Amino acid sequence: MDIDFGTLTDYQRYKLMASLIVPRPIALVTTINADGVVNAAPFSMFNMLGEDPPILMISINKLKDGHLKDTAANILANREFVVHIADEPMAEQMHRCGDSLPPNESELTRYGLTSAPSNAVRPPHIVEAPVAFECVLSEKLETTSRYIFIGQVLWLHARDDLIDMEQCRVRLQNYFPVARFGASFYIRTRDRFAMKDQGVESDSTPIDEIR
Repeated sequence: MDIDFGTLTDYQRYKLMASLIVPRPIALVTTINADGVVNAAPFSMFNMLGEDPPILMISINKLKDGHLKDTAANILANREFVVHIADEPMAEQMHRCGDSLPPNESELTRYGLTSAPSNAVRPPHIVEAPVAFECVLSEKLETTSRYIFIGQVLWLHARDDLIDMEQCRVRLQNYFPVARFGASFYIRTRDRFAMKDQGVESDSTPIDEIR
């Protein structure tokens, strides 16, 4: 099957790309508005872009009526945000943060998430999240349908059992993020396997042996 993207509508292109380029990591982003209200919203058009400087990307769609989503408006206004990775225990709360709420109501309060002060930016980080990256806006791109924000990471928060800083390694056996799999479908990340190196005869690498 060959499909000419030039013959498709924007919506058709979105449906195909968003359902084929999977799984995608999910950024649960906190921002703060001029009144001090904390907004939290999930975005799966998100990923790491580099380490020197440490940068990541979030792509946020514009609304049909010309208005901006709260996250985009807040980042444009104050250039600060915090990106969280959601794991299985908070997956439902992460998903609900995608609901449309008035700008003066915080998703954290509505869905029972706990905030804590950040170290380098005004928006707080979410205590329940295993990982949080404090970011400042480094660059932005604007297309017809989206804002693409590139954030530089200033600070990392991580659950106590997640990182071995002596080896600078993540204990993957303690890390179970969820990922987007198109529409409202998500996947778990428990079914893992390792590629065998040349000369290694073992057929398996138990996740508990990851160092």
